[in-house]
Amino acid sequence: MFLIVGLGNPGKEYEKTRHNLGFDVIDSIASTYNIQLNRKKFKSIYGEGLIGDEKVILMKPQTYMNLSGESLIEAVNFYKIKNEDIIVIYDDISLEVGRIRLRSQGSAGGHNGVKSIIANLNSDKFNRIKIGAGSPNGELVSHVLGKFPKEQREKIDKVLLVAVDATEDIINKGMIEAMNQFNGVNV
Repeated sequence: MFLIVGLGNPGKEYEKTRHNLGFDVIDSIASTYNIQLNRKKFKSIYGEGLIGDEKVILMKPQTYMNLSGESLIEAVNFYKIKNEDIIVIYDDISLEVGRIRLRSQGSAGGHNGVKSIIANLNSDKFNRIKIGAGSPNGELVSHVLGKFPKEQREKIDKVLLVAVDATEDIINKGMIEAMNQFNGVNV
């Protein structure tokens, strides 16, 4: 069983913002694999389904970004999920829009949602799919809570589908093969 967690902030005002790319990928996975996100538990909205023959839990924490780890750890403890069976999907301002990067461990890179997960798991060893949100020209908070301009939104719509494929590859082929396939992809 895999726990797939997309990071974002709850509420209409945050929909389609850079910081909610993780939620957007979870919605794309749910749509692709016909998984209903209709349950509330673990301080999250989640759903269970299958990707191939593997059972998955898709989760969107409702704690706000900075406390994402509280939601994740509740599900990890309840389902007894190992770190190598966790996939966290989130925005990354160090990647240009249209890029994707997979990692199996590492620092939070300044991302507060990932900091919370590392603190709650007491480990930096878990799978990640980072989606390029572009570097801010000005103030960081307004950048990550801002929406993409139309020409970038078209790239984002494409990269969301790439992230769905990357998630499936992590589950079916393993992280190393998925990294070889998807790191460096630029839509």
